[in-house]
Amino acid sequence: MRGKSFRYKCLLLKQTVTVCQRCSVDLELCPLNTAIRHVQDAKMPLHEAMEKESLNFNQLCTFESFEDVWNHYGYKSVFQDVIEREFSRIKGITYLDHAGTTLYPESLVREFYQDICTNVYGNPHSHNPSSRLTHDTVEHVRYRILQHFNTTPDEYSVIFTSGSTAALKLVAESFPWRPPTAAEPASQFCYLTDNHTSVVGIRGVISALGVVSLPVSPEEIEARAKDVDQSEGSSCQTPHLFCYPAQSNFSGRKYPLGYVRGIQARQLYPACDSKGRWFVLLDAASFASCSPLDLQEHSANFVPFSFYKMFGFPTGLGALLVRNDTAALLRKTYFGGGTAAAYLAGDNYYVPASNMSSRFEDGTVSFLDIIALNHSFDSLHTLTGGMDKIQLHTFGLTRYTYMLLSSLCHGNGQPVAQIYSDSEFENPSTQGAILNFNLMDCHGQMIGYSQVDKLASLFNIHLRTGCFCNAGACQLFLGITNQVVKSNLQAGHVCGDNIDLVDGRPTGSVRVSFGYMSTFQDCQNFLNFVADCFVEKPVKVDQDKLDRLKSNTSSKGSSRCLLTMLTNGKPDHIDEREHASTDLVVNQRGGKAITKDAKSHEKAQTLTNIYIYPIKSCAAFEVTDWPMGALGLLHDRGWMVVNGNGVCLNQKREPRLCLIHPQIYLPSNTLLLQASGMNTICVPLKNHSEPPQSHRLCQNMVCGDRVETVDCGDEAASWLSEFLGQPCRLIRQSPDFSRVMKKGHEKEISSTALSLVNEAQYLIVNRASVDLLQRHITNRQESSDDHQPLDTQTLISRFRANLVISGKEPFEEDDWSHLIIGNTHFQVAGRCGRCQMIGVDQSTGAKTKEPLLSLSAYRKGKVTFGVYLVHQSLEDSNSTLSVGSSVKSEMS
Repeated sequence: MRGKSFRYKCLLLKQTVTVCQRCSVDLELCPLNTAIRHVQDAKMPLHEAMEKESLNFNQLCTFESFEDVWNHYGYKSVFQDVIEREFSRIKGITYLDHAGTTLYPESLVREFYQDICTNVYGNPHSHNPSSRLTHDTVEHVRYRILQHFNTTPDEYSVIFTSGSTAALKLVAESFPWRPPTAAEPASQFCYLTDNHTSVVGIRGVISALGVVSLPVSPEEIEARAKDVDQSEGSSCQTPHLFCYPAQSNFSGRKYPLGYVRGIQARQLYPACDSKGRWFVLLDAASFASCSPLDLQEHSANFVPFSFYKMFGFPTGLGALLVRNDTAALLRKTYFGGGTAAAYLAGDNYYVPASNMSSRFEDGTVSFLDIIALNHSFDSLHTLTGGMDKIQLHTFGLTRYTYMLLSSLCHGNGQPVAQIYSDSEFENPSTQGAILNFNLMDCHGQMIGYSQVDKLASLFNIHLRTGCFCNAGACQLFLGITNQVVKSNLQAGHVCGDNIDLVDGRPTGSVRVSFGYMSTFQDCQNFLNFVADCFVEKPVKVDQDKLDRLKSNTSSKGSSRCLLTMLTNGKPDHIDEREHASTDLVVNQRGGKAITKDAKSHEKAQTLTNIYIYPIKSCAAFEVTDWPMGALGLLHDRGWMVVNGNGVCLNQKREPRLCLIHPQIYLPSNTLLLQASGMNTICVPLKNHSEPPQSHRLCQNMVCGDRVETVDCGDEAASWLSEFLGQPCRLIRQSPDFSRVMKKGHEKEISSTALSLVNEAQYLIVNRASVDLLQRHITNRQESSDDHQPLDTQTLISRFRANLVISGKEPFEEDDWSHLIIGNTHFQVAGRCGRCQMIGVDQSTGAKTKEPLLSLSAYRKGKVTFGVYLVHQSLEDSNSTLSVGSSVKSEMS
């Protein structure tokens, strides 16, 4: 079939006028114009060449295409065997957030477990045998850390902290800042604008000390450098601190390590403009995860980092490396256990410990975590052979991803991605294993990072979005001015939220990052995800750019392989988009346009379906009439399933929840749990006022709210654990606990009591809106090879509404302010923002990209569907809702 499609397209193309002189085919329309060279060389008819491209897809889209541009993949052992043995838990997951935290190998945990099961480790401040063992092991780990950075205890001291941020805070609080005097200037705190929040936050410590804060752009360091007579100002002893990252956590740019000596010698800006002594803090948190750092060559005064970014385990542990010739300058005010040589409780007398590490490690260090580092270093070297090999492996994957993503185009030639980088990923010495970007639609409009994140989660692709705690780089690359940042805050956007576009401009971006266990398959999965979900077909590649990027590292390689991988062997499609004159819903995926009034009806609005969801994230229980209570429909989301750590499970974490079918029988006050292959069990709707031990009270979190719950006993827990294959318990909201709806919704809502729902008491969807979306999906699929039909009823189940109505107009509910169903009055609380959970098939638990993809395209990135309702008055909570009731709405 695919060969016939190619041949048919070929005949169409031969009717064009602008043709290549060698092959007589229009190069602009040819779906495989980037592969035309091999067509010409083979001197075969174009349609046969097209068939050949399609038939050879499996042969061309192989690992060899990657090896053509990079030949440093994996390590000394068989890499795939290592992945399957050490990282079996990530099977089916494409993990691309190694800059957030990397992953630990299973052997690391096993060896650590064996260690602490075999040895007795006491408090290192004691002197008994177990304590001496701890002390000696911790000191050995200090040595291994210094060895890892190619230095020795003669040159550096290791101070353990809870992480890189704590290490930075320690420097901020102990650096000998000086206010201005008549003889000498004030200390300066200078930092690169491309720095982590935790570095910029040092300003908060020094703001009251008369110290100057000076942000420096990356371009200024060398551009404003000048030769300085080293004897000039040598008498000035004012200490200054310059902070910069060895690698940007935003873009992966590696800043020259030579800046360390350049600043210390006052040869680079801003040191060349100031008298005094300059010290350098080199933030290695991002750099150290995939790159070797030689402190013999680049002797920064302070080097903070976190171990979880290097090894994945242990977490909550970092270190500050301090050059010994700098240590005497540091001033410490607070002193904790183990840091004093002597002190008096009744007098202001304190002498710090002489050992640098002891002086700054308040209290007992996290010694078991430190001991775990022994095994972390062992695993890293056993599996990889060292940081040099890790750097080459991860850079190759990042470069390959960059090459294809930056060359990827929509069918109309518009680029798919805006990549934020200062380089073209030519060299691992200047670029780390981070790729930062935003995606664009075929009209050049930005796609919000929240939409990308939701769809990626649906495909089990783990990446990161936002500004990554680096406002300076985010502003620089995205062109966000200081005033825009302030305006965005007034518009409601804060760090860490999902407001990704304000007035069409991005507030953040998407970041993928690689680790030593990342594979070529991770690259392929990510690139195919982008091509499948965000590229207007036919997929095209900027061949000139791709060839130029390839030539930066290798003269070998088949661009045809790269192209074919992206197009997935699919033929070109001629755009058959129709044009309508009024209120178009344009299919951004190349399908037919649909008018909003395509299937509007003049029939009266009625309530067509009522669903309750007794257990949060489990299957719906459909009824024809149902009583309402003070919290919404009686017993709706009254229960939830939690894992062994007490964390609420939902379909984003465990899609199989939708296969559990709870049913409520009010006459017998029972909740039935049913699932395929399981015996049905009964759970009482209400526990006794004084619960027995098996029905213990506990506290849990729901959407950021702390709720009091009651455990429903061991029988339900065993049933759920067996079905879901993990330790679980069933809990219900305590009848004595009141949870109140959060403020901040679109409409002003008075105090409203909630069950275990996410946002509001009720969720309602409009069948007219569902029908429109269903046609939108069908038209998009007709213009592609994607065939995942979703009928109206299936779509309704995806949106998990309580109430379904037969509205007159699609999306008219967006403008409602009040609603009357039967004789019950409701107030509209706002639109329902949708996440990747609507991609879970409620009958099978399988994940699909629809309807999230089409909904996002239609709503222009603002993925909302349905509206929230609350009772307008307490009297309305005592009614009964019935299918067939009339629905009357009021517009806002």
